Amino acid sequence: MAEVLIVDDEESILVPLEFLFRKAGHRVELARTGEEALSRLAERPYALVVLDLMLPGVDGFQVLEALKARTPAPKVLVLTARGREADRAKALALGADAFLAKPFGVQDLMAEARRLLEEG
Repeated sequence: MAEVLIVDDEESILVPLEFLFRKAGHRVELARTGEEALSRLAERPYALVVLDLMLPGVDGFQVLEALKARTPAPKVLVLTARGREADRAKALALGADAFLAKPFGVQDLMAEARRLLEEG
């Protein structure tokens, strides 16, 4: 069982992801803004952060930079509608461990999450 933080401003994404990760046995917390994500990260460590890039206020790239500056840094799976090659390259350069574009397959998402958590 791992601590997972899901960061997305769309309820239609948050609710199903929360269900999937809880069903897989993980402890899940949600954040709807970049500021809320940074606040939650200051409170406790997470093994995995599922991160959208398009967030109100502090965007996902800024959250990613802050995440990767932490010691130890959590694994970060970027899950975003910004599927352009430039966005992918920037996210990976900033330290994202995986990148999936929306729409995504549930099995692909959970396989990536499992792989990242196993890498620890």
